[in-house]
Amino acid sequence: MNNNFKYSSSNKRYHTLDYYYKNRFNEKIFKVSLNANFSCPNIDGTIGYGGCIYCSKTGSGEFAGNKEDEIEKQFLEVKETMLKKWPKAKYIGYFQARTNTYAPVETLKKLHNKILSQEDVIGLNISTRPDSITDECLEYLADLNKRTYLTVELGLQTTNPKTTKLINRCHSLECFEDMVKKLREKNIDVVVHIINGLPYETKEDMLETVKYLNKLDIQGIKIHMLSILKDTPLAYLYEKDNFHVLTKDEYVDIVIDQLELLRPEIVIHRITGDPKVEDLIEPTWLVKKFCVLNDIDKEMVKRDSYQGKKLNDNN
Repeated sequence: MNNNFKYSSSNKRYHTLDYYYKNRFNEKIFKVSLNANFSCPNIDGTIGYGGCIYCSKTGSGEFAGNKEDEIEKQFLEVKETMLKKWPKAKYIGYFQARTNTYAPVETLKKLHNKILSQEDVIGLNISTRPDSITDECLEYLADLNKRTYLTVELGLQTTNPKTTKLINRCHSLECFEDMVKKLREKNIDVVVHIINGLPYETKEDMLETVKYLNKLDIQGIKIHMLSILKDTPLAYLYEKDNFHVLTKDEYVDIVIDQLELLRPEIVIHRITGDPKVEDLIEPTWLVKKFCVLNDIDKEMVKRDSYQGKKLNDNN
């Protein structure tokens, strides 16, 4: 057991989601990824066209359910599998694919209620964009938060404005920060997605993104490694420019430096990417997810590193 980091009951030196769930709910919790077949304002022309350049056709929902199936069916298929191993587990419905507040509030209510009415569901995670929560939706989320355990996940990816433009995010940093404040005013937990290895970014760019987030009132973070997937604008850019893709060692080094800059209470919901093998062009080392996780753990021990270690430095 690691004795250097208080938010751990294992060898982990960062605040894992598993640790957070066990301490908050005192039982095994599973997130069930769902695909409600939403669109995205960055695809349909509302704010942009084509989506973010790295997004697959499933819109970051590679492991969500089949969009052709009813939402209850998607949920129950996963639950039935999990019940075999964890018969007393509880569940969180994770609306993952594309932009999950990009619909009329009445539509959202119906979908959410279908999942919340399932046995042993204790909450929802809703993944969305900071520019896609209307005032009406915000009020609805505030009410939902009073009735169940709610987390809203916001995509940011980077604080570098040149990269933001290159990847076609189509929203500003100010927009993101404003939405974080609005959600926190409603006491809604916020988890932020970032991507390491975006084209032409330096290590310092990636560290700056984490330094910025550490100053905000966020409760969690998801750290992804950039996946270059087939049939995406990113794949065409890579074919044309052959920009540098982080090696596994570079990624491990950057992630550990990022963790050292984050407040210990911020929950690390994800620490590597998880692409579909058949769609992946680069980096091929991503397919061995547990090797990446193990390498992060081993290197943190080697460095005597832990989440928040550098918070007292001038950063």
